[in-house]
Amino acid sequence: MNLIVRIKLMVMMFLMFVTWGAWYGQMGKYLFTSLNASGDQIGLAYATFSIASIVAPFFMGMIADRFFSAQKVMGVLNILGAVILYFLIQETNPDRFFWYILAYTLTFAPNLALSSSIAMKQMQNPEKEFPPIRVLGTIAWIVVTNIIGYYGVGDKVTIFQIAMFTSVVWGIFAFTLPDTPPKATSSTSFAQILGTDAFVLFKDRSFMIFFISSILVCIPLSFYYAHANLSLTESNMTNVENKMSLGQVSEVLFMLLIPVALTRFGIKKMLIVGLIAWIIRFICFGYGDGISSEWILYLAIVLHGVCYDFFFVTGQIYTDNKAGDKIKSSAQGLITLATYGVGMGIGSVLSGRVLDMYTTTDAAGKIIHNWQGVWMIPAGIAAVVLVLFVLVFKDNTRQAKA
Repeated sequence: MNLIVRIKLMVMMFLMFVTWGAWYGQMGKYLFTSLNASGDQIGLAYATFSIASIVAPFFMGMIADRFFSAQKVMGVLNILGAVILYFLIQETNPDRFFWYILAYTLTFAPNLALSSSIAMKQMQNPEKEFPPIRVLGTIAWIVVTNIIGYYGVGDKVTIFQIAMFTSVVWGIFAFTLPDTPPKATSSTSFAQILGTDAFVLFKDRSFMIFFISSILVCIPLSFYYAHANLSLTESNMTNVENKMSLGQVSEVLFMLLIPVALTRFGIKKMLIVGLIAWIIRFICFGYGDGISSEWILYLAIVLHGVCYDFFFVTGQIYTDNKAGDKIKSSAQGLITLATYGVGMGIGSVLSGRVLDMYTTTDAAGKIIHNWQGVWMIPAGIAAVVLVLFVLVFKDNTRQAKA
C-alpha cells in the first residue's frame, strides 16, 4: 500500500474514534449532572445508537453502496453531524436532547462500515494490513478520554463541542481519501442486509445458543457504557476518564493474546472466560470504593479487555469459522444487527429503568444511586448466560468445516 494512502487511512480511523470517544462513554454522566436527566432518559439516549446501528446497514446497502462514493458519503455525513451537534450543545431539556442525539447517531453509525469499506478497498491482504490501521482508533479513544479526564470536563457540554469540531475536520478530510466508488451493481434486498442466508446456521444448537448469548451479553455491555463513568465518579474515584482509558489499553493487549489463547484453550473456554470476567467486573463496580478499595475499581476497568476480546472478538472468529466462505458476510451482518442493534438497544433501555429503580432522594434532596443494586442486574444476566453456555454450547467448528 502507498505510504500516503496508509497515513490517510490511519488519520481517518483516528478522527473517527476521537469523535466517538469524546462523548460516548461520558454522555450518561453529562445527562445526569448537567441536564438532570433520569435513568430512563439516559438509557433512551444510549438506545439511539442501537437504532442507528439497525438503520445504517439498510442505508449502506440500499443507497450508499449503490449510488455514491464511500469517501463522499463519509464527508457529507460528518459535516451534517457537526451541524446537528451545534444545535445539540445548546439543548438543556433531556427529552428534546433525545431527538438531537438520535439525529446525530444516524449520521455517525454508517461511518463504521464506510471506514472499513474505504480502508479494505486499498488493501491486498486485509488480514495483515487492516489491524495496524484500525488500532489507531483505539489509540484515539485513549487520547481523547485522557484529555477529557485531565481537564475534568466529562460532565460538561465540552464533550460534544470536541466532537463537533473533530466532525468538521473529519468531514473535510474525508473528501481527500482514496476514491471508493459504488460497489453494488444491483439493488441490495432487505433479506441480504438482514443476513437471512445465515439462518441455516440456526440448525446447529450450539450456534443458536451462541447467537442468543451474544444478544443477552450485550445487555450488560449497555450498562457499562451508560453508567460506568457516573458510577465510578460517585464511588469517589478521581480522574475517571483517564483511569477508564486503561480499559482500552487492556483491550489492545488481550487482542494480541487471542491467537495464542485460541490455540491453547479453544473457543468454548475463551467464551466462558469472557463471561466470567463480565460477572467479576460488575461485582467489582458494585462493591469497589475510590477511597478505601480503589484497586477493586481498577480491576473492573482493566477487565474490559478480557470481557470484550474474549467474548465478542472471539465470537466473531467463531462465527467466521462456523459460516464458511459462502455465507460469511451474511453471518457477520446478522450477528452485528442482533448485538449492537437488538441486544444493546434492549440493554440501554433496561439500564435506564434499573438505574431509576435503584435511585432515591435523601432528606436534603440529594439524589442517591444504589450502585450495588444496579450492577448486580447485569452480573446476574451474565451469570445466566454462563450457565447456559457451560451446559449446552459445544465448539464444533471443525466438524462444520469438514
